[in-house]
Parts: sequence; C-alpha cells; structure tokens
Amino acid sequence: MHKCWPERRAPQAALAALASALLAWAPVAHARGYTPQGRCGGYEKVSIGSPAGTCVALVADERDGLRAPRRVLEISPGRLWIIDMGSWMPRQGRLLELSLPAPSAAATQRPQVKVLADKLDRPLALLRGPDAQIYIGEAGRIWRTPVPTIGQPIQPQTLLDQLPDDGAHPLKEISFGPDGSLYVNIGSASDRCQDAQGALPHPCPERGATQFRGAVWRAVLRSPTAAGQPAQAPVQQFAPFALGLRNSVALATLPDGPAKGSLWQAENNIDYRDKNEPPEELNELLEGADYGWPYCIGAQRPARGYEQRARCAATKAPHMLWPAHTAPLHLLATTQTSPFQGQLLAAWHGPQGHRVVGFARQKDGKPGGKPIEWLGHWTADGKTRPLGRPTGLALNDAGQLMVVEDYNRTLLMLLPDTASAPDTQR
Repeated sequence: MHKCWPERRAPQAALAALASALLAWAPVAHARGYTPQGRCGGYEKVSIGSPAGTCVALVADERDGLRAPRRVLEISPGRLWIIDMGSWMPRQGRLLELSLPAPSAAATQRPQVKVLADKLDRPLALLRGPDAQIYIGEAGRIWRTPVPTIGQPIQPQTLLDQLPDDGAHPLKEISFGPDGSLYVNIGSASDRCQDAQGALPHPCPERGATQFRGAVWRAVLRSPTAAGQPAQAPVQQFAPFALGLRNSVALATLPDGPAKGSLWQAENNIDYRDKNEPPEELNELLEGADYGWPYCIGAQRPARGYEQRARCAATKAPHMLWPAHTAPLHLLATTQTSPFQGQLLAAWHGPQGHRVVGFARQKDGKPGGKPIEWLGHWTADGKTRPLGRPTGLALNDAGQLMVVEDYNRTLLMLLPDTASAPDTQR
C-alpha cells in the first residue's frame, strides 16, 4: 500500500494525523527514535549512513523543544535560527534561535533555545536576502526582519499578505534572483485539479486568470525608502512567473558558474499509488514557461484522466527525472568554493527518499549526473536507524552540512569523523 506523507494527504487527513502526532510532545530524557553511539564532533553520534571519514552528529531534538523543524539557517557562528512548523494546525509554528555550546562542552551542555516568534501559520521558508535581512514564509504571508542583536526582539515587516493559504499545498517557499526579485511558491489547492465529485475539469480552474495556483510567482521589491521620503509599499509588482507546478516547496538559485542566476524547482508530482509513478522532476524555471500540471507528468506524458485532452508537447520538459515518491522538500545550491563544490543538494523526504543527495554541476554549469548520497540508510529497525525524513538543509560558516528532519524532530550535522581518522603519530 502506498504510504502518504503530510504534503500529499488531503488536508483533513493531514490535520487529524499530524495534530495528534506533533502536538502530543513533551521533553524527554533521550532523543526520539535514536540510540546514540559514541561522539561526533563533541555531540552524540547517530547511526545514519554518510561518506567515509564523516559522522552524523545529533545537535538538537525534542529535548530542546523541536516539534516539526522545517528549515535551519546560521545567523552567525554558533547562532542558528530554525523554522518549526509545529503541526499542520494553523498558528502552531515558531521561529527559534539556538545558541550552540562549544564543541568541547557539547557532551554536558544542551543548546540554549529562545522563541523569537510564535503563533506562526504553517511557516516553511527561511532565507537570508541580498539585503542581509532574514525572509520568512508563512502559509498566507511573506515577511522579513533585520537580524537583532542577541537578546533583542525581531522587527517583522510584511511584504506579501493574504496569499492563498487553503487546500492541499498552502506552504510558501522562496528564493532570490540575481536582480533581487523574490520568487514565491503558490502551490496547487488539489492533487490533480479534481473537483468534489472526483472529475478532472479541462481547463483546470486553478490555472485561471483569477487564481494561478500551482505556479511560482515573482515579486519585484522596491529599494528602501530614503530618509525623509514618504514610505512606499515594499513590493512593486507581484505576478506569475512559471506555471504548471504542483507544489514548489523546493526552490533554489545557482550562485555561481556558467549557469549563475538560474532558478531551479524540484516538483512534488501527482500522488499516484503506484510505487514507480509518476517520477518527481527537477525543472529549470523560465519566465512564462508551462511545466504541465495537472495535465502532464514526467517527460511530457499525459497524466491519468487527461490522455485525450493534454497537449504535453507544448510544455517545458523536465531537466531531470527523479524516483517517484522521493518528495523533495528543499533545495540548497552550494557555491563552487564550498566543500560541496557547487552541488545542488536536495532533501528527499518521501517514503522512497529518506536521504540527502547532491547533484554535481556539469560543463554547462547545471546540475546533473547520478545522485551523490550524503545522508542515507535511514531504516525502520526501531533501534539505531529509525526512519528519517529530511526537511531542510544549510551550510554553516565552516561549510558543514546542517540538516533538520521532522520524523525524529532533530537537527543533525555532517562532521569529520575524527574518531575513525588514522593515527599519524605512529
């Protein structure tokens, strides 16, 4: 039987299941699911597959108040912000600040946690903008705040409000273009545009001129108002950019190389119950292009129910096809000077994912090739390797990979495994 996950359930089922699972939490003595074995960079070490010479550190978990962590971002060394969605119930989300202990003290000290904002409505996006402010996406709005000094409150400024926050895909992901434009996911309200009776209308009303759900929109932001001048709305224009995208909760812009500035989207495709259909997609987003939802899947093939009505040859073909039901929930574009050498990293959250993979840049500067596994081999043996569902990725100032995952409610870090390093003193 096909396994569902929150992004793909009907909203009512998701609310019922996740409300009980995520709200019924309490501080515990041990990490949920994991049996730590030894140390990794001073932290507890968990048995998750990673490349030779590395280990996976358990940095924070529900003992530190994590409920449904979705994104992590380093503000400054040792100072992290985490978006915790809380649950699929509205206004259970929080913005948390974690102050990490020194590695030498991690064995005896827990991170210090402060709630910077609460009652957020199903938050997801967490991104540093080109203006050095931090941008946050809730289900119905996008806002930003300067980074306050430690101990001071944040100063939220709303950029976009009254965004569609209903239906199957209310979460907002964002990415910045090289010109400072802000790209925003407006997910589809349904799985495949079915109506209350299960029929599949054509044309799909969600693609209508008054809705444009299942699309990525672009916001043109105004420059800051000069001192003494009348304040203006921060968004100058907000309009659809690319269409036919079911749920773009994974967006990233390449920071360098021949394809610098190109915008990438990982598509969470229609929810068939088949194990191998339909494939997920990696798309390069171009202005005005149509990527096919709900009419087309994969390599420009008609979706079920639209076989005689879809014109898939007119849609933009995917750049890559990924395995079905991997459910990509985040993309992280690394620089070519980072330890990941420009790879596009992806958090595969779904039942056939449960890993973090990377795709190397090819000669044209675009991601391709076989997936390079960075974290994986999460299994369901109930002992040292429980299921893991990565939701968000970030690099710290040292170029080390930080991962949040919502099944075990953890913040993990990929570190050098000094315990297994060869002894060079002999």
